[in-house]
Amino acid sequence: MEEKIDLLRRFFNDDEYVPMTRENIELILMVPREDKPVFDRAVDELLRLGDIIQTKKGKLMPAKSVNILRGVFKGNERGFGFVTCEDETLGDVFIPEKKKNGAINKDTVLIKVYASSGKSSEGEVIRVVERGIKSIVGTFMSGKGGGFVIPDDRKISQDIHIAKGKTLNAVSGHKVVAKITEYDPDKMRNPEGKITEILGHINDPGVDILSILKQYEVPVEFPKAVLEEAKQVSMEVSESEIKGRADLRDVMCITIDGEDAKDLDDAVSVELIQGGYRLGVYIADVSHYVKEGSELDKEAYKRGTSVYMTDRVVPMLPHSLSNGICSLNMGEDRLSLCCIMDINKSGEVVSSDIKKAVINVDRRMSYTEVFDILQDPEGETAKKCAELVPMILLMKELRDILHEKRTQRGSLDFDFDEAKIVVDEEGKPVDIVKRERNAATSIIEEFMLAANETVAEHFYWLELPFVYRVHEEPKVESFEALKEAVGHFGYVLKGSSSFPMTYRLLLEAVAGKPEQAL
Repeated sequence: MEEKIDLLRRFFNDDEYVPMTRENIELILMVPREDKPVFDRAVDELLRLGDIIQTKKGKLMPAKSVNILRGVFKGNERGFGFVTCEDETLGDVFIPEKKKNGAINKDTVLIKVYASSGKSSEGEVIRVVERGIKSIVGTFMSGKGGGFVIPDDRKISQDIHIAKGKTLNAVSGHKVVAKITEYDPDKMRNPEGKITEILGHINDPGVDILSILKQYEVPVEFPKAVLEEAKQVSMEVSESEIKGRADLRDVMCITIDGEDAKDLDDAVSVELIQGGYRLGVYIADVSHYVKEGSELDKEAYKRGTSVYMTDRVVPMLPHSLSNGICSLNMGEDRLSLCCIMDINKSGEVVSSDIKKAVINVDRRMSYTEVFDILQDPEGETAKKCAELVPMILLMKELRDILHEKRTQRGSLDFDFDEAKIVVDEEGKPVDIVKRERNAATSIIEEFMLAANETVAEHFYWLELPFVYRVHEEPKVESFEALKEAVGHFGYVLKGSSSFPMTYRLLLEAVAGKPEQAL
């Protein structure tokens, strides 16, 4: 069916197409009689999606030909909104409150653009194609005949009316999940809904975090089939699993993470070799346990990533895997994908080996412990793990070499301050502190960058399909705007928009000055 829809979409958007009736299109495309129901369904779907419109005379034409465009509505708490069109050349189109026609935040809509001047356009919502929000999270306030839910999402400017009998006995101040059952029925009244879940009172510990998880539809629980599949995974590495892998259990390696980290994804090792250093980066081999097409794979694909909240982590995989066999826990055999790099004293990777291995982490280290050792190699922290101190000092040495090489290439470091919220055992915030960035965190960053570049280069030369994450070159107009802005502060941008050192020199020039943050 999708093929038929795409075929028709191309037909309607062809430059040679002129408006005509369904019957004429059937004749031109020579649609067999038995395929007519499929043809009609495809046309109806294109009408529903807003790709085409039907005139009063029954002729079909592409919507864009009469300035009707499709996009996603972004609401504003003050009532108006903007539509981000699929046609990116237009930019966001302003929609006045009285021209929303029942659209709310995240809806896919059809709009008619009336006024366009330069980068500013204004329009009206013609039709809602698809609702983007089925349920909302908010605070319930009781009233006559039921009550209202005030949405947490400020982009939804209207409260949701909850009729009597559909409140689940919620009281004022309850955080709730409400399903919208009727959207702005006559374009004048509030949407109607019913409460499907009560999360707790607004002042209860942890309800704020739970509300955020529900609002962004982060799945906290795992389906039964996924948990059953996870139970089948052995929590110990067997001899049969080790066969065919490099045995690197004798190589001294450590993990370096924050004190509150639960899943340990990577470990590192460094040793001196002739002419430089041997750097090992070891990543937990999750692919060994999550097979393509399995229930675990489907669920992980759906979730995309783990989600880190203030006081908890919602993992991509069940805890038995994410914190267990797929975590590089100290003193336990673990399957790994590793990148071993021989690096000279100029920071160049002269040779590398990418392979499957089995490792055994010698010690779990925190950023604080590593930083303490670097500050005082003979201090109390260093004495607790004396056998690791020489390697940690080597790591700092190699980190400095890699960082200097990156700096010479024009790499940009944005050292923005980050905040960390400290919570007590009940999940209540008790402090906000500055998240420390130091040589210990930088060690891991530099080593991971080296491994990423090595693996990327390896696959580049193999000429195999591969996923790369890159930064696009800045747009020339953005560069010109930046040049003008910094010119008011007396700075001159030297070089082209695509030359990294241009920006590096600017950052160095503003270091320590009031305008640095800008």
